[in-house]
Amino acid sequence: MEKIKVENHSFTAFSWFAGWLFTIGFLHLPLGKGILAILLWPYYIGAWVSGLLK
Repeated sequence: MEKIKVENHSFTAFSWFAGWLFTIGFLHLPLGKGILAILLWPYYIGAWVSGLLK
């Protein structure tokens, strides 16, 4: 009889989702930009950090 190994990778997805929600709240993004942040999350963080460096 073969053993079946079940792996759960939900922590990675949860971490990404939590980071996305943090980004939206931290940068005070409106709904439209918040939805775009799903795909463009690194851009918004970079824009915010570059604003600090100026």
